[in-house]
Amino acid sequence: MKRKVAALTAISAMALGLGGCAASGSDTASADRNLSCTNTIMNKDAEQVLLWAWYPAFESVVDEFNSTHDDVQVCWNNAGVNIDEYTKLNTALKAGSGAPDVVMIEAAIVPSYTLQDAFLDLTEYGAADVEKNYTEGAWSDVSNDNGVFAIPVDGGPVGMLYRADIFEQYGVAVPTTWAEFAEAGRQLRANGYQGYITNFPTNGKAYIQSLFAQNGAEPYEYDASDPESIGINLDSPEVVEVLKYWDELIDEGLVSSNDRTTAEDNARMLDGTYATYIAAAWGPGYLQGLVEGGVPEGKWQAAPVPQWDASKPIDVNWGGSTFAVTKQAANPELAAKVAMEIFGTDEAWKIGIEEATLFPLWKPALEADYFVEYEHPFFAGQKIYKDVFVDAASGYKGFTNTPFQNFVYDKTNEELAQMVQGKTTPEETAKSLESLLGDYASQQGFTIR
Repeated sequence: MKRKVAALTAISAMALGLGGCAASGSDTASADRNLSCTNTIMNKDAEQVLLWAWYPAFESVVDEFNSTHDDVQVCWNNAGVNIDEYTKLNTALKAGSGAPDVVMIEAAIVPSYTLQDAFLDLTEYGAADVEKNYTEGAWSDVSNDNGVFAIPVDGGPVGMLYRADIFEQYGVAVPTTWAEFAEAGRQLRANGYQGYITNFPTNGKAYIQSLFAQNGAEPYEYDASDPESIGINLDSPEVVEVLKYWDELIDEGLVSSNDRTTAEDNARMLDGTYATYIAAAWGPGYLQGLVEGGVPEGKWQAAPVPQWDASKPIDVNWGGSTFAVTKQAANPELAAKVAMEIFGTDEAWKIGIEEATLFPLWKPALEADYFVEYEHPFFAGQKIYKDVFVDAASGYKGFTNTPFQNFVYDKTNEELAQMVQGKTTPEETAKSLESLLGDYASQQGFTIR
């Protein structure tokens, strides 16, 4: 049994593309840490907690924390974005030293590290006391029957951003269901609109997973209390229906299939080529960041994401991050305090919202008037959080990710690209994905349920 669990630990790291690793105790790690901080330490007599994160405007958040804490100071470093940080983290875990005390981790990737036994269970450090401050879905994504392995920070409840001027110009109603969405695309084209109702990016990673979940699919079954088995359920009617829906709209020429975040795609976001952008709550900030020379007042608006069944709405999430405490933490109690408190004040969240365009999962900020009633200038003063994203965050119940989610994303991107190019059918895509992921899991030592 121990041999198999050890193999699975190495496998999880391999699935991240980073090589095998093993967590180490705090006594080994503390002497080798690099405490060269990006920020200024305000109380040099206090013990420092090393933290890695790539949030925008994060130094201001760190300064806010340090200015209000005499017992602990955060020493912050940006070790890279996403996979760059994970590469360095896994190198440190493998070496048994060099990892930070606290690390920013995407919520979807947390299971990859819990399988490696890389993070501390925060229950004994007071996590149960702060659970009430987070939405059900956010807490579900960082916890399981074995404990709480990260503290939620920001999230990506999904809505729909749309060009109000385009819908008005061509006399088309804003859709509320996916059936209406497809029909709106046809009406826009029939009335002379030459763009696309939206883009379907095959490199969307968690985006397509959220679309599957919104149709009632449960693509993966994984329980940390039974880490050696996994369920892969991609060849399901719900998944196939989603794939067929988008494949047909692409075939009709109503939806494009460009990779997201390319120069071409960014230009299309601004020039009227896309009538809608199915977006996470961080999407407004991303969109606004593309604009130069001022805010295009009155063009973009926000609405709830279209539903398959308007009488049974399902809210989903795309993206989001957390803070976890590594098992190399020199002082686990102080590290847990940092993870739970650094984004645990209104002052910190006003920085996160106003300067970094983060969407809070901390309920005191999520439900605060300054956030809910915020009149977003990019959306001509619309209260987009109140109108769309707060309810979507509250309605999200969580999503089960695999302990090799980056591998899932890579293979999904490849298979979707084949589909939109007409090389495979939606049915073949679903079957191929299930086969590829199932074979991979079996090869790595998992039992397929």
